[in-house]
Amino acid sequence: MSDTVLIPGGRDVRATLDTAASDASADAPSADAVVVACPPHPQQRGHRGDERLVAVSDAVTDRGVDCLRFDYGDWDEGYGETTDADRAVGWARERYDRVGLFGFSFGGTVALVAAASRPELTGVCALAPTARLNPDTDAVDALGEIVDRGVPVRVLYATRDSTADWEPVVERATELGVETVAFESDHFFVGRSGKVGEAVAAFLGPRLRDGS
Repeated sequence: MSDTVLIPGGRDVRATLDTAASDASADAPSADAVVVACPPHPQQRGHRGDERLVAVSDAVTDRGVDCLRFDYGDWDEGYGETTDADRAVGWARERYDRVGLFGFSFGGTVALVAAASRPELTGVCALAPTARLNPDTDAVDALGEIVDRGVPVRVLYATRDSTADWEPVVERATELGVETVAFESDHFFVGRSGKVGEAVAAFLGPRLRDGS
């Protein structure tokens, strides 16, 4: 079951809440945990219906965890988009006991940057994150802050990815002892979305469902 959600704030941010139970709603979810999913670059047709986000949603809802997939407001060079993610997390925090954060590509970087100021998150997964959103926003630095705050994080990447500048993020993750998962794939994980969803759910699912 899915509901349309408007995320409060000064930007027009709309989302789809996929619920794990058929009788749940956005106002009274029956699950006590949710994954907030950040889409890829909005100027490159990134949106909440992206197949990688949908695959993650399918995998986590199968495990009893809801998923909030949102669209960014008007393009703002990564600054407003990070605010959108933070507000989506805030919306989720008001309704759920535990919140995880996921993003793909540009959205993976958004997720990492937003997570750096959200120590209450239960876990974070970034799929093929770029190293930077803009000159002021660095996912490599954000990784260190997330680890310092004790938030579990997993970075997933494609070994044949020539689209995103992912190498600095993976290198820093390795230095910090952050868990990484490699896929023999290109940036778009063609034919591997289901496996991506399972890899994200395997990391976030137990933490969100059991609080462990």
